[in-house]
Amino acid sequence: MCGIAGFIGSRPGGRQAQAVLRRMTDAIAHRGPDDDGAWHDEEAGVALGFRRLSIIDLSQAGHQPMASASGRFVTIYNGEIYNYRDLRAELEAAGAAPEWRGHSDTEVMLAAVERWGVVGALERLNGMFALAVWDRQRRVLTLARDRLGEKPLYYGRTKGVFLFGSELKALTEHPAFERVVDREALTQFLRYNYVPAPRSIWRGIFKLPPAHFVEIDAQGRALGAPAAYWDFRAVAAAGAAAPLPDTPALIDDLETLLKDAVLRRMEADVPVGAFLSGGVDSSTIVALMQAQSARPVRTFTIGFDDPQYDEADHARAVAGHLGTDHVTLEVTGRDALDIVPNLPRMWDEPFSDSSQIPTHLVSALTRRSVTVSLSGDGGDELFGGYNRYVSGLRLWRRAAHLPGPMRRLLARTLQHRFSAGMASAAMRAVPARHRQLGLADRLPKLGQVIAEGSPDAVYRRLVSHTPDPAAMVIGGAEPAGAGPDDPDFADFRQTMMYLDTRTYLPDDILTKVDRASMAVSLEARVPFLDHRLVEFAWRLPMSAKIRDGKGKWILRALLDRYVPRALIDRPKMGFAIPMQAWLAGPLRDWAEALLDESRLRAEGFFEPASVRRLWSEQLRRGGHHAQLWDLLMFQAWWADQGGGGAASCGETAAPAAIRA
Repeated sequence: MCGIAGFIGSRPGGRQAQAVLRRMTDAIAHRGPDDDGAWHDEEAGVALGFRRLSIIDLSQAGHQPMASASGRFVTIYNGEIYNYRDLRAELEAAGAAPEWRGHSDTEVMLAAVERWGVVGALERLNGMFALAVWDRQRRVLTLARDRLGEKPLYYGRTKGVFLFGSELKALTEHPAFERVVDREALTQFLRYNYVPAPRSIWRGIFKLPPAHFVEIDAQGRALGAPAAYWDFRAVAAAGAAAPLPDTPALIDDLETLLKDAVLRRMEADVPVGAFLSGGVDSSTIVALMQAQSARPVRTFTIGFDDPQYDEADHARAVAGHLGTDHVTLEVTGRDALDIVPNLPRMWDEPFSDSSQIPTHLVSALTRRSVTVSLSGDGGDELFGGYNRYVSGLRLWRRAAHLPGPMRRLLARTLQHRFSAGMASAAMRAVPARHRQLGLADRLPKLGQVIAEGSPDAVYRRLVSHTPDPAAMVIGGAEPAGAGPDDPDFADFRQTMMYLDTRTYLPDDILTKVDRASMAVSLEARVPFLDHRLVEFAWRLPMSAKIRDGKGKWILRALLDRYVPRALIDRPKMGFAIPMQAWLAGPLRDWAEALLDESRLRAEGFFEPASVRRLWSEQLRRGGHHAQLWDLLMFQAWWADQGGGGAASCGETAAPAAIRA
C-alpha cells in the first residue's frame, strides 16, 4: 500500500520540477512512511513520485519508481497484486521471465506488462491497485484502477500541465493547480454525502472510474476517453439473466472461492490482522482466516461507552469462539469528537459518511499491532444485506395499495410529526433485542418512500440525503442520474445492488476505508471484492441472497459452519455515532460558527436562508442531522483547503472538547 503522484508538463522543469514532485509526495507521506522515490524524464516532461508502505519484499528490490527489465516501462503503483505468484510462474513457464531482482509484486506486474502489454496485464491482475506506467518507447502514460475501486486515483489537466495522484492533496501542491469548486459536484455531494465519480470537488480534476484505464500523451492530453478492461455491467447482466440453480452446493462453491480470496490476502512480510465487529461479514472473513492460520489471528474492535452504539461484546463473543487474539479499545464520546477537526485533511474532499469517525478509530487501534488488516466490506452489496433490498421496496409496494388520501396523510405524518425525542421514547418502550438504531432517521425516510411513485424514485430517495440539493447550492445543478447503458433487470433488487456496487461502494464505502486506514499507514484488504467472487455472486439466484425476509442468506449459511447462529443473529447496527446529540451539545458552537449567515453569504456556496432554516429546526426538534453533517463537512473542508476562502469570514476553531 502506497501513495503515487506525478505530472506531465514542462512547467516547472529541472530542479524546480523535482522540488514540486517532492512536495506532492510529501503531502501523502502517511500513505507510505517507509520509503520514497522519484523519477524525472526532463526531456519528456514526465515526473513520477512515490511513497512506500512496505508490505511485500521489504528490501530495496521493491523500491519505486521501478523500471522493467528492458527499461522500456517505468511504473509507480499503489496496492497489492494477490495472484503475483501465479503470474510469476506463468511467465517463467513461458520463458518470458526476467532475471528477478527480488520477490515484489511490482516487479511481476512490470514483467507482465512487457509480456502482454498494459491492457493484457490488467486483464490478468487479481488485486487492488492504482498504477501509472510510462512507456518510454511510445511516450505514453497509462493510468489504471482496480476493478471495484478499492484504490483511489485522481487526474486532470490544468494550465497546460497534466496532474495525477492517490489523493487530491498531492495535486494541490503543484503550482499549476487551480482551486475552483465544481458546483455540480457540490450539488451531488449534498445528495449522496460523497462526490460520485468521475467528478471530484475541484473543477477539471476527475476520479478514474473502477476497472478503467486512460492513456496520456507526452503533451499531457488524453488519447481518448477512459476505457474499461473489465465490464461490470456485462458481468451483472449475464449473471442475472442466467442464474445458477439454487442448490446446497452453492454454499460449498462460495466457501471455496472465499477461502482462496482470504488466503491470498493474508500474504505479507509484515503482521496481518482483521477488523471484527461481530456481524456476518467481518465474522465470516475472520472465521476463514482462522481456519487457514496456524496461530491465532489478531482481531480488533472498538467499544463505545454508549451501549446503544456498542458492538464490542458481540465481537468478543465471536473472537472467543474462533480463538482469535482479540483486542478491544474502549472509546468515549470525547475520543470520537477529537477526530472531527482532522476529518477535512484525512479525506481532502468533502465526505460526510459519519461512520468515517469509528472507522478511523478502529484503524488507529489496529495499526498499533499490525500493518495489514482484512475487512468485511462489500458483503452487503454482493449478497443483499442492506435494509433497502429487503424491506424498502416491500414497504413501498404495500403502501401503494392504500387509498391516495390515506397514503399522503401517512407520508406527511412520518415525515413531519415524529421528532428525534419521540422516536427515542418509542424505542425505550421496545424490548432491547428488537430496538432499531436510528429510528428517528428512518421514520421520515419511510414517509418520503411512501410518497414516491416508482421503484426508481424509491431507490433515489433512499440513497439521498437532500431531496433537492440544486435548490440549496448557489449555481448548483445535477447531471443525469442514470449511468451509461445500465442493465434493465427483471428484479428491482438487482438494480439496487448493481447501482450500489457501481457507485456507493467505491465512492463511499471504499473511500471511507482507504482514507481512514491510510491516514495511520494501515493497509486494508477486502476479500469480498476479489473479482472472481463478484462474478460468482452475480450468478447466484435471488433466493440465495434474500430469503425469509433476511438478506445475505448464503453468507449466513456459510458462517453457520464456523460460528453458532446465536452469536450473530441480531439487528444490523452499522458503524453509527450519536450525531443528533453531538450537534445539540459539544459540537453546537462549532456548527454555529460554520453555518453563520454572514459567513455563508461571503463564501457564496449555499443559500443562507435554507441552511439557517435547517439548523433552526434541528435545534428545535431534531431530524436534520444527516443533511447538516453534509453541510458542515463541506464548510470545514473549505475552511481547511479552500485557499483562504474562509479566512475573510473569521477564524473557526473547534470547540474545546474536540480541539486537536
